[in-house]
Amino acid sequence: MASIYAQVMTTRAARILICDDDPTVAEVMGRYLEREGFTVDATSDGDGAMAACRVAWPDLVLLDLMLPGVNGTEVFRQLRQIAPVPVVMLTALGDPDDRIAGLEMGADDYVAKPFSPREVTARICAVLNRAQLVTAPLPPGPWIEFGDVVIDVSAQRVTVGANDVDFTPREFDLLVHFAQHPDVVFRREELLETVWGWSFGDTSTVTVHVRRLREKVESDPAAPTHLVTVWGVGYRFER
Repeated sequence: MASIYAQVMTTRAARILICDDDPTVAEVMGRYLEREGFTVDATSDGDGAMAACRVAWPDLVLLDLMLPGVNGTEVFRQLRQIAPVPVVMLTALGDPDDRIAGLEMGADDYVAKPFSPREVTARICAVLNRAQLVTAPLPPGPWIEFGDVVIDVSAQRVTVGANDVDFTPREFDLLVHFAQHPDVVFRREELLETVWGWSFGDTSTVTVHVRRLREKVESDPAAPTHLVTVWGVGYRFER
């Protein structure tokens, strides 16, 4: 069977940092990822994760939230202060609220233990594929304007009123996708496949990202006028 890592188009092996205090998880995932062609580093605590990043910056971090000492949430915050490295969170907490909380923090994906190493690897490939699309230069295009929001697609810049507003790469892609397809109703599954590049996954990922977009571009996020919910179906963008 061909490696699922072949989906990730890169000129070198992507470097994955595993940060998990369970040696069995780190060993099993490390061996699986290396077999799939990745370069793997591993650490068992938050301080070790930051030290490993200073030595060799990873292409993606597989991060356990329940770490000794500096917990995974703080590690995530410190990583994102430096650069928007893709992060897939691991945790033994499988409650939907915990998963949503992880996504609201800005994680690219969230996997609850116990899990299949193959599934985690597939999710890593999907996140890396998406990250490469985000970092590739976008073709020049017109500015998109709606209300007091201006999207400069080529510069990946958004202003709301007179203020520049920061968006994660995934948030930006989702906003552009909506803005380029006004009045079209998208199901969450469609958005997950089109914007995230996932053929499977938790659609609450889309829900969380739409909520964050509303907080940034809607004058009243509780009563949105642009990112409108179509009950029982999905979302529609209205200019």
